[in-house]
Amino acid sequence: MSRPILYSFRRCPYAMRARLAIASAGIQCELREILLRDKAPEFLEASPKGTVPVVVDDGVVIDESYDVMFWALRQNDPEGWLSVNQSGLDLVAECDGPFKQALDRYKYPNKFGSDTEESRAQGSVFLDKLDSILAENAHLDGERASLVDFAILPFIRQFANTDRAWFDDQDWPHLLRWLNNFLESDRFKSIMDKHPKWVSGDPVTVFP
Repeated sequence: MSRPILYSFRRCPYAMRARLAIASAGIQCELREILLRDKAPEFLEASPKGTVPVVVDDGVVIDESYDVMFWALRQNDPEGWLSVNQSGLDLVAECDGPFKQALDRYKYPNKFGSDTEESRAQGSVFLDKLDSILAENAHLDGERASLVDFAILPFIRQFANTDRAWFDDQDWPHLLRWLNNFLESDRFKSIMDKHPKWVSGDPVTVFP
């Protein structure tokens, strides 16, 4: 039986959240690393919009990262990631909406014609909220890590890395603890292995 195909790009936060869920579920996929500036034709044939991640499972194409997480975890959820409250899912929606918009304008001011400090301030509203939640709980939806944490963490990493010195200087002790624990974890390191750009005919790379 053939494995599902996962088109991914190592540094993309959307692809990271998908890989995290697939690894937690223990679903072996055929990993195909994509270069966003030189996209494989097979990738574009599967998903013409050309964004990662994309899973192709027995002819079915899943091309939204959040959907990939649910696709994996509904098959196998050994860590209970899907045991979440609506408030946690609302945080993911806020991350993917207003926060991601502010993040893009903070990280790419030339592309968006945006003001860096204004965009950073807009994104910081969400980070203030997360720090307050994490002051009361070890994770965003309680004392156990869940889909909520791992859907959001890659985007907080991206925001932090835009100006890490500034980020580390903010009064977000609980957020910093949560983020740094993730970045130092074997879980994170295991999904960040480097792979060459995939081209048709390459040997199969299995993930995880």
